[in-house]
Amino acid sequence: MSDKDYAPLSAACVRALNDKFYEKRKTAALEIEKMVKEFAAVNNTGQIKRILKILGHDFALSQNPHARKGGLIGLAAIALALGKETDGYTEDLIKPILGCFSDQDLRVRYYACESMYNVVKVARSAVLPHFSPIFNALSKVATDSDQNTKSASELLDRLLKDIVTESTSFDLDAFVSLLRERIYTRSPFSRQFIISWISVLNSEPQLDLINYLPEILDGLFRILEDTNLEVKKMCETTLGEFLRNIKSEPSRVNFGAMINILINHAQEKSDELVQFTAITWIKEFVQLSGRPMLPYISGIFTAILPCLAYETDARRMTDIKETASAVNFTLMKLISLQNSDATNEDHAEVRPNDFEDGIPQEIDLQSVVDVLIQYLLHNSIQTKVAVLQWIHHLYTKLPSKMVNYIDLLFPALQKTLSDEADQVVQQCLIVIAEVISAPTSPSPGKNIYYNKFIVSLLLLFSNDKRLLDERGSFIIRQLCLLLNAEDIYITLAMILLNETNLKFASLMVDHLNMILLTSSELFELRNRLKDLSNEKNRELFLRIYETWCHNPVATVALCLLTQSYSHVCDLIKLFGSIEVTVDFLMEIDKLVQLIESPIFAYLRLELLEVPCDKHLVRALYGLLMLLPQTEAFVILKTRLSCIPSLHLQFDDKVVVRKKSSDVDFQKLLAHFKEVQEKHKHYKKENRTKEILLFDREAPSDDT
Repeated sequence: MSDKDYAPLSAACVRALNDKFYEKRKTAALEIEKMVKEFAAVNNTGQIKRILKILGHDFALSQNPHARKGGLIGLAAIALALGKETDGYTEDLIKPILGCFSDQDLRVRYYACESMYNVVKVARSAVLPHFSPIFNALSKVATDSDQNTKSASELLDRLLKDIVTESTSFDLDAFVSLLRERIYTRSPFSRQFIISWISVLNSEPQLDLINYLPEILDGLFRILEDTNLEVKKMCETTLGEFLRNIKSEPSRVNFGAMINILINHAQEKSDELVQFTAITWIKEFVQLSGRPMLPYISGIFTAILPCLAYETDARRMTDIKETASAVNFTLMKLISLQNSDATNEDHAEVRPNDFEDGIPQEIDLQSVVDVLIQYLLHNSIQTKVAVLQWIHHLYTKLPSKMVNYIDLLFPALQKTLSDEADQVVQQCLIVIAEVISAPTSPSPGKNIYYNKFIVSLLLLFSNDKRLLDERGSFIIRQLCLLLNAEDIYITLAMILLNETNLKFASLMVDHLNMILLTSSELFELRNRLKDLSNEKNRELFLRIYETWCHNPVATVALCLLTQSYSHVCDLIKLFGSIEVTVDFLMEIDKLVQLIESPIFAYLRLELLEVPCDKHLVRALYGLLMLLPQTEAFVILKTRLSCIPSLHLQFDDKVVVRKKSSDVDFQKLLAHFKEVQEKHKHYKKENRTKEILLFDREAPSDDT
């Protein structure tokens, strides 16, 4: 290219711009600056544009790195010469410089930052229309491997931030669009760059970045996951600033647009800081927003319910658990307030508002119930208890709505009765008691789930003998405490009366009888059974007796409780025709132990009455004769030896005064014989089946 092709630049200036030494390029830049000032003074825009084209095209795009450096310093010189007149030339100045930001030569990149700094310093707000490409270039050079280039870019970055914060015409929409693209970068340096810009803009009230928070919140939490501690700290500080702004002006916040983002990150178990920060935000959202959070409760449950399980001395984990508990508590208050006056000022912690009028402020019970059922299978006691407390809370606060979900919840609740933790089973029974005692329809009568539950409970015990042995007493006692004990026993008796598995019926009666005689929860029921002069008490006794006949020893115990001593004697006489097994003797052994307990203190005192009830004495001697000479035999023999001999020799003709009762004991005796006959045939049939099965499975002689 001839010298005239670079006009108005002189040949010496062109050679200096291409020189490898900085000082010569600097001299050429000073010549260009002087020349441009002269052209600007006479308004010769054509020549200025000519120089811009030469430097921006022929030099900045040259294959020679020194020429590119010369072009960059020359462009900076033009900006310095134009001063306030750069407005009309910013695109021609900025575009070629930006092209050098990604140059392979690190010195070219450094000079590009320096040149852009000079242009921006002179042009100020005139560069804002070109903010997007400058920002993109800066975000890339922020990761530069050359420290000098990074330092130069940081100077440019600070200058650009000053200009943006001073400006009244900054395009925040365009900036947020850039953030959405860049915020998911994985480079720690790029993340630092992004966070620094967000923090600066968020600190400027006139920019109102909080309105755009839903678009960048997920990205911020992704950055919070960074393993670089400096990046992590910067992001934590920025999120803290946002949260303070939200708390100071909640009316400007779109809570619904962000809550699902928080729910997602609150489940980030691999990073405690991320999880704690997300749950802290959820807590503030629930407390600040109030009822608009109701549609999101099921999602919030997935975030907080697992956190209630945290058991550790680690401070962060403890903070997470406490914050999750606070969210749980506030949500419960929201449900309590749902049907109350929203303007109630007594609840300062929960402040219902009209921020989101377009969003239905109703709880989605279907999704809530689905989530609660899911977390009933959680391995944590605390989580399962919290779930059960929620089900109970919903039933008590929203009974008319929750009645539609009983069929979904009921099977899950029944399974929970097999849980190993007493605390879980106890809370489950509280829920079940609420469900089966509440009305299920406008028509009068017992809840249809009452009998359904008792049947399912017996089926559970039938299929899991370990559960019956280890937890049966606890479950039934809790039910009697929560519901009407008489109703529970009558219902159990009615169902067991027709039980086809007679072995299970006998076993179940044994358990129920032991609970009846020993549980403090059944004190009133025992007192009623002691007084058969009352018609209602007699009806209760008859219902129980019919079923207790499945177990001979339990029947005797029941009659001892009701002071029906003559009938006890009749029953013991029949024991001679009953197969006396080890289990049978063990049951008599337990009965002797009960006779020695406080429950039967009244019976022992009756042995001192004058005249003594000969049927009582005969009954006790009958039990003694059934026992082998075990410890129980010695105990009962010792007790009988304490009866004064004078009482035993009392005239048989003396009528013992007893409480009057109109019980047909002969009819009861016939029923007892009938039931025991069924048991006899049942055992025989089972033995036959076992023999046949053994014969089929036995190996042949040819084997």
